[in-house]
Amino acid sequence: MRFKIVVLFFLSILMIQCTKKLPSPSTNVSNVDKSLLPKREMRGVWIATIENIDWPSAKGLSSDKQQQEFSEMLDFQSQLGLNAVFVQVRPASDAFYARSLEPWSEWLTGTQGIAPEPYYDPMRFMIEEAHSRNMEFHAWFNLNRGQYRNAKSIDPNHITIKHPEWFIAYDGHKIYNFGLPQVREYITQLIVNVVRHYDIDGIHFDDYFYPYPVAGQVLDDNESFKTYNRGISDLGDWRRDNVNILVKQISDAINSEKKWVKFGISPFGIWRNKSVDPQGSPTQGGQSYDELFADTRKWAKEGWIDYIAPQIYFAFEHPKVPFQPLLDWWAGTSVKCNLFVGHAIYKAGADSKDAGWSDVRQIPKQIAAVRNVEEVSGSIFYSANWLKKNKLSISDSIKTAYQYPSLQPLVAWKDDVPPLKPIDVKLTFNKDGKPAISWNVTQENSSENEAKSFVIYRFDYGKTTNYKDPKNILKIFRNFGELRFTDEKAVSGKTYHYAITALDRVQNESEPSEMIQVRL
Repeated sequence: MRFKIVVLFFLSILMIQCTKKLPSPSTNVSNVDKSLLPKREMRGVWIATIENIDWPSAKGLSSDKQQQEFSEMLDFQSQLGLNAVFVQVRPASDAFYARSLEPWSEWLTGTQGIAPEPYYDPMRFMIEEAHSRNMEFHAWFNLNRGQYRNAKSIDPNHITIKHPEWFIAYDGHKIYNFGLPQVREYITQLIVNVVRHYDIDGIHFDDYFYPYPVAGQVLDDNESFKTYNRGISDLGDWRRDNVNILVKQISDAINSEKKWVKFGISPFGIWRNKSVDPQGSPTQGGQSYDELFADTRKWAKEGWIDYIAPQIYFAFEHPKVPFQPLLDWWAGTSVKCNLFVGHAIYKAGADSKDAGWSDVRQIPKQIAAVRNVEEVSGSIFYSANWLKKNKLSISDSIKTAYQYPSLQPLVAWKDDVPPLKPIDVKLTFNKDGKPAISWNVTQENSSENEAKSFVIYRFDYGKTTNYKDPKNILKIFRNFGELRFTDEKAVSGKTYHYAITALDRVQNESEPSEMIQVRL
């Protein structure tokens, strides 16, 4: 034992003597090079909670079991290379979080209004779990649903009981009447409450605005139209304006509370068909503008939202709404926000009857198509359980596509000031002889520019020092206080250069630190 200790001691001295600090290259780390795999890319997944689609696996599980399931799910998603989760925290005017103005969700505890046992705050837990894996957490809200038609329990303090005049019965649901100013204000304050109390990265809405039309059903909001029409004579234009007001109001409220929190929407894929509107897409399908009264294109072009992720839930081979033309249409809309694509991995399967969805190449081709369009910055997959099922090896394909780490796309309109670069970079070795890098940060004047995470770059000796190539990223991780990283993948006999950059809340990247060389 004494002999081994002595050998390791002298080996450590020898290794330290072989290290050398090198000056930082003048490379701009924020530029994008489309000839390489994306260094910045949204790689998200939706986690649906309504009817326990994705999580928890059943109502009324113990808190420990809920937490175990969520942690294991994120472990799996992280291994696939995903970097963001979109978790449904308000499926039907109920809550998967403690600091809520609405009752606990029945899909969490089994009975609406009953807290988890033992008590914990699910959203705080989920945020911490996501951040510990360097994944963004976006709080996903269902916007229009007051009461779900399949709800088994309604708490006496539920909003549909306290304010029944705010809702319209439609297809078995109770739907918010967006024409009422008090409804829009209530929803806005719900969002502000979450932004204020939780360290979320984004607020997210899906495609539910006014409800999808159902044959034989009438959405009766005539009285509110008469009272609150604001001089608008057409019912459809008034409904669209109601949603526009709400989206803009929420956008302003988020920016006033915490401007680094991103606001995004994932609408139905078709805005309008070209046969109806010359500015529409070359498709033949339902239209969000006309049927859901959601002018999705307007929100993106006006810059009211920070990202839009149209649900292009169609295969390349779809006869009326093929994937590529719709993707190209969105790419050509000159949006003032980030553009992602929602993918329908739930449709894939060897037994699928939908054209194209039995093809094992469908999702890999879609990811490749997204990457091939400069205006699009990533993908979100629906939904988590279908990743786990791995039909047609979809998860394996995603893992291959996302084999290198990725930063999030920039949101320069929110903040374009990078944090200061890491300083005092030092290198030591652990007991196994693996290089361990430590560093410090300079205190920022603004919390917005504070270093929230770090990127560790490693370059092989003699190779080009390229900060734009994600193959050179060894690890991205959140700042939890211990500024130290051990390269467990370092190979004996090789020489490496290491450098570190800092990322702020919206992933502006600093200049690289001074570079350290080590010969193992």
